[in-house]
Amino acid sequence: MVYWFTGQPGHGKTVLSTMLKDYLETEHNKQVIHIDGDDLRNIFQNKDYSKEGRIKNITFAQGLAKFCHLKGFDVVVSVVAPYKEVRDSFKEDMGDDMVELYVHTTEPRERDHFHSEDYVAPSEDFVDVDTTEDTPEASLVYILSRLGL
Repeated sequence: MVYWFTGQPGHGKTVLSTMLKDYLETEHNKQVIHIDGDDLRNIFQNKDYSKEGRIKNITFAQGLAKFCHLKGFDVVVSVVAPYKEVRDSFKEDMGDDMVELYVHTTEPRERDHFHSEDYVAPSEDFVDVDTTEDTPEASLVYILSRLGL
């Protein structure tokens, strides 16, 4: 399974994806790989935040996630991925082997200066995770219930 966390910077994607990875490993004895957008940018030194640079980062994460999934791993991905059409294409390609989790908040967060002005939220077939008032632990419980875990 691929668990794709998307949303604006600083809204909790990496924290929640790390918690889900740990849960799947400890409670379900799964082999899980976590792909984080910031890690990919650091590894490949991609500091291009233009549409083209973002799409390059997203499509690399998608290819890596699909490869790892085909090798038998569960994959947890946390990237901004602002372009709905790029995410939807991957969801269509992955079918029932992927779930999209949209993480958002209505309060200011520490990384809002990286806010993606052209972000388009998912409109169908996703798990809505509002982290405004919930602790990360409460958000994880909500996610687990929505995923049936």
